[in-house]
Amino acid sequence: MATCVFVQIRCKPGSTYKVAEKIALEEIHSEIYSTSGEYDLIVKMYIPSEEDIGMYINDHLLPIEGIERSLTTMTFKAF
Repeated sequence: MATCVFVQIRCKPGSTYKVAEKIALEEIHSEIYSTSGEYDLIVKMYIPSEEDIGMYINDHLLPIEGIERSLTTMTFKAF
């Protein structure tokens, strides 16, 4: 069973739409939204159970050019 995580992303100024497009092309997400506030995007991802969550995000999401900072929220149970 996959683990659902939400990753908030702060992008370099002027790069939000390019970052969102690159994430979409990687096909590692379930949903991508633009947000207001401290972060520019929020990405819902399902990480395969056999993967280390931190390594998966580090290897598949964070190398995308234009990402300045991220904050990952792990989930435990859906109600």
